[in-house]
Amino acid sequence: MKVVILAGGFGTRISEESHLKPKPMVEIGEKPILWHIMKLYSHYGFDEFVICCGYKQHMIKEWFAHYFLYNSDVTFDLTQGNRRIIHNNISEPWKVTVVDTGLRTMTGGRIKRIREYLNEETFMLTYGDGVADVNIRELLAYHQSNGKMATITAAQPSGRFGVLDIQDDGSISNFKEKKKEDEGWINAGFMVLEPEILNLVQDDDTIFERYPLEEAARRGQLNAYKHTGFWQCMDTLSEKEKLEQMWQSGSAPWKVWN
Repeated sequence: MKVVILAGGFGTRISEESHLKPKPMVEIGEKPILWHIMKLYSHYGFDEFVICCGYKQHMIKEWFAHYFLYNSDVTFDLTQGNRRIIHNNISEPWKVTVVDTGLRTMTGGRIKRIREYLNEETFMLTYGDGVADVNIRELLAYHQSNGKMATITAAQPSGRFGVLDIQDDGSISNFKEKKKEDEGWINAGFMVLEPEILNLVQDDDTIFERYPLEEAARRGQLNAYKHTGFWQCMDTLSEKEKLEQMWQSGSAPWKVWN
């Protein structure tokens, strides 16, 4: 089963990094966040990926093209025409198809553009800027048991602000830190989709999270897999730094692989 990763946006909210590279290539622990996402899926046995690129798409292609160089010791023998010898080859069991889906294509249009690589089979979909400790095998089993067109993983993000109970005279009667249980459930990505959902995508301007998913819900064909574990997107520099601190501390919750 193929895993589709949306990796084509401009990443404007983390422009400190994304003016140099596409957001999925922003690094956590000296590895692109895209790598972290792929390692999660690979841990559960899903090793075939289709990457939907757009903004600075050449950088994603070049990173995979030189994966051996980035992860192995290399000898360059200049006496023999710059012959390259790779030592201690550290690789992944991955097959990766990187597709330029257009600079300004919306999420639905990007998925529609890679339909030919999906062989009209069930596929997985997620965003190239969020990590989690989702059990992918359990997610797939949940999707298959419900027989719906689409399953999205739902998560409750941690509250960012304290909650105030303010009286009419302006006094605060109660202050408490907001817990994630106080938040609503949101679309956290990590979806499982049947190929017919692509029939709901009209063109490049279709935002997948709007008409296709809204229409699937209207038809009773959209399910939520509630994930109560760790989930974190990387929209801002502070969120990037938060993930970096977790990784450097050795307690990154999304690192389920050895």
